[in-house]
Amino acid sequence: MALARLVCRAISGVDAPEVEVEVHLGTGLPGFSLVGLPETSVKEAKDRVRSAILNSHYKFPSKRITVNLAPANLPKEGGRFDLAIALGILIASEQIQCPDILNYECYGELSLSGELRSVDGIIPCALAAKKQQRQVIVCADNQHECALTGAQGFVAPHLLDVCAFLQQQTTLQAAQQSAAPVSKESEVDFSDVLGQEQAKRVLEVAAAGSHNLLLIGPPGTGKSMLAERFMTLLPNLEEEQALQTAAVYSVCGKRRDDWFLPPYRAPHHSASSVALVGGGGKPKPGEISLSHHGVLFLDELPEFPRQVLDSLRQPMETHDVTISRAANQVTFPAHFQLIAAMNPSPCGHISGNLRRSTPDQILRYLNRLSGPFLDRFSLSLMVPLLPKGMLAESQQGAKNLTEKSCDVKERVLKARKIQLQRQGKLNHYLSSQEINNFCILSQQDALFLEQAIEKMGLSIRAWHSLLKAARSIADLQGQTDISKAHLCEALTYRAMDRLLKSVAHE
Repeated sequence: MALARLVCRAISGVDAPEVEVEVHLGTGLPGFSLVGLPETSVKEAKDRVRSAILNSHYKFPSKRITVNLAPANLPKEGGRFDLAIALGILIASEQIQCPDILNYECYGELSLSGELRSVDGIIPCALAAKKQQRQVIVCADNQHECALTGAQGFVAPHLLDVCAFLQQQTTLQAAQQSAAPVSKESEVDFSDVLGQEQAKRVLEVAAAGSHNLLLIGPPGTGKSMLAERFMTLLPNLEEEQALQTAAVYSVCGKRRDDWFLPPYRAPHHSASSVALVGGGGKPKPGEISLSHHGVLFLDELPEFPRQVLDSLRQPMETHDVTISRAANQVTFPAHFQLIAAMNPSPCGHISGNLRRSTPDQILRYLNRLSGPFLDRFSLSLMVPLLPKGMLAESQQGAKNLTEKSCDVKERVLKARKIQLQRQGKLNHYLSSQEINNFCILSQQDALFLEQAIEKMGLSIRAWHSLLKAARSIADLQGQTDISKAHLCEALTYRAMDRLLKSVAHE
């Protein structure tokens, strides 16, 4: 038989479309042709496969070898097809026999000696293979990701081991997950932050409803500390969420120590649009996709280029990002919660003796952030300097009476449970119709809120954001109805609107 067919998979975004590897040995001058839209890294497989076969003590056929990677219009990249191509050549040349080869999917880059090396994107491939009820053959470095998906996988160190296994001459070890990391208490805690009780309260509301939050304040008030400790309030990911996040990291060739911890990403303000949103010649996920089901923290927000920040607006609404290229289009998930921090002025202070900026300079600084982008923040709060004497008091050895993260987290989890039981999702993700159903106000309270947003000059999106924030505040208190007190507290978390208005009137 001069023809062999095997199954492998390419990577497109976080999907793994099936690729049929066809190998034909024909008459004519010896040669090796690789077709099917292969990238340079795939074309180089010819030399790797030849050496691997020879060094595994098999004969490389002196025939015209044609390898087709179908479908022909799907771009293929990386060394993931090496193992499938080598097995195809050995089967087509009748050096090994494997009638049920189509029940297996093989992923692995070959070294010149025939050893298997790891490849990126195993999780999407293994999930797709599991749906098709196929078994997977991978190298030792990829076995953890393969086992994580629940697919039936086998681990092979060398091409010879794969050939012996397919001919039922030996058995391969089943893919196993690495030992789970020992869960240890977080090194950071809410009680580490002196004072700032209102900021801690707004973080609690943000965690309860998954609202986007903007912290504004002078340097050194603890904005970055608070954002880092925000992660101690969030529950672990569910299995499906953890797999989706793991798939994104797998495509990037990254690995997380604990898959069930929500990801936390904090890119520098010099990050480009491609680094943040994703893209490139061969589209890769950006920071917003790497923070899928987690938190993206942007410190020094106005220092990010305005174009970069505005590129986040659409993913914040749709929870995914589509990268379009002339050859193809890929979609990455981007279901993230945005926490941002900034100074109120270029000098860092908005009032008092430390202020060195004029109103025009402050307005130019704040105008680096577009109105539609700021509208995406449901909550914004001014984080003030600590009162005089608090720092000195903290060094007197007095007992810290501040609430710990575990106490706040308990309230957050209760509020989240209420939301999921009532509407099946967290408050931030309520649609306009769902807001009408679950955020009902009395006529008096509705008029009060309408007058407040007219006076503050807020948009309809801000109306919805205020209702969702008030709903989260009510859930934290275990109350069924939204009262005027909840609306008033939600209105206090509109610091950015008040700051822009006060500077404009100076």
